[in-house]
Amino acid sequence: MKKNNNLVLKVVVTLVTSGLLLFFGFVAVIFSLVMGGQYFYSPLIAIVIVGLVVFLVLGMFRLVKPKFLRISMICFFGLCVTAITVYESREAYLSSLEIATNHEVDLYQYQPYKEGSKVLTLDEEATLSLEGDLPILDGATALYPLYAAFAQAIYPEKTYDVYDSEVMSNKTGTAYMNLLNGNVDIIFAAGPSKSQLSMAESRGKEFELTPIGREAFVFFVNARNPVGSLTLQQVQQIYSGDITNWNDVGGRDEEIRAFQRPPDSGSQTALENLMGDIPLMDPPSENIVGGMGGIIEETSNYRNHRNAIGYSFRYFSTEMVQNGDIRLLEINGVPPNKETIRNGEYPISSEFYAITAGSENENIEDFIEWILSDQGQKLVEQVGYVPIRETDN
Repeated sequence: MKKNNNLVLKVVVTLVTSGLLLFFGFVAVIFSLVMGGQYFYSPLIAIVIVGLVVFLVLGMFRLVKPKFLRISMICFFGLCVTAITVYESREAYLSSLEIATNHEVDLYQYQPYKEGSKVLTLDEEATLSLEGDLPILDGATALYPLYAAFAQAIYPEKTYDVYDSEVMSNKTGTAYMNLLNGNVDIIFAAGPSKSQLSMAESRGKEFELTPIGREAFVFFVNARNPVGSLTLQQVQQIYSGDITNWNDVGGRDEEIRAFQRPPDSGSQTALENLMGDIPLMDPPSENIVGGMGGIIEETSNYRNHRNAIGYSFRYFSTEMVQNGDIRLLEINGVPPNKETIRNGEYPISSEFYAITAGSENENIEDFIEWILSDQGQKLVEQVGYVPIRETDN
């Protein structure tokens, strides 16, 4: 009778403990999924919980010798720790390969009127000073240092938060949406994408683009990649998927990993314009956990693998990121720099704009006129871009 009671007690304890382990394991798996651990930590948690239940049953009912059970548990948890170590080491390595993308650059270092800011200042008093209803500015990350310098020159001195003020930067796609929604008066960016033009048309609005400077669209590779130059045709063939190995363009026998940017970003629109009617290949992607634990697929951030290629704009990649582990490629044998942009030798250079869409702010016209003046164009040059016209020295 006593033996039966012990057996019943063991069964009850085993069932209750197993139930608790499974419940807390389920909660941990859900939490891991929400936090983005669907590929490693969620399966690992499930394996650990199952392992604990198995060891509980084996130990409770003495189905194996205690010594064998201890050794098995040590080996099991040792393998789990090893797996975590290997996984985290790999993630740290991949993170070390990531090149800063637009949302990762600290724009506060260019904030107007901030002590110690890198924003450039005029060496003379500005010929324009705006007061009252200041035009609200937004735009591309790469252009924020420029229009922040405009603001410091002609806006009244006060705090202009990078993401919530009259001088903010929310990246190209959001800036266009803010402009169409009437939340901002002027944005500074490359020209709109087809979808942005279509959205403006559907709302009965029209973008007015005023060229204020020129910039180069650049491609970059790992600094150890022996390829230093590509032709425009080769770039198009890489991004259409016709060229898939660096060996085809004078490099190592390695598959080309051609990264792309999200739709409607300034650099992605530039790539689409470069490709023309040539279809783009599917970009490297990664699964991201969206709202309510859903899994969505997004374009993968550039990682500086030895076989990778990515793209951006010259100023952003050389001045704002300043990563010595990447090298800008020559295109058609021409390096991207201010002189080759200025004289038209670099084949992928284009204008960037001050863009409006029907705002009635009375200061917009004066602001844009000042940008095109000698003072405004000198700031374009001094910040690091190529002005749209020559200025008087």
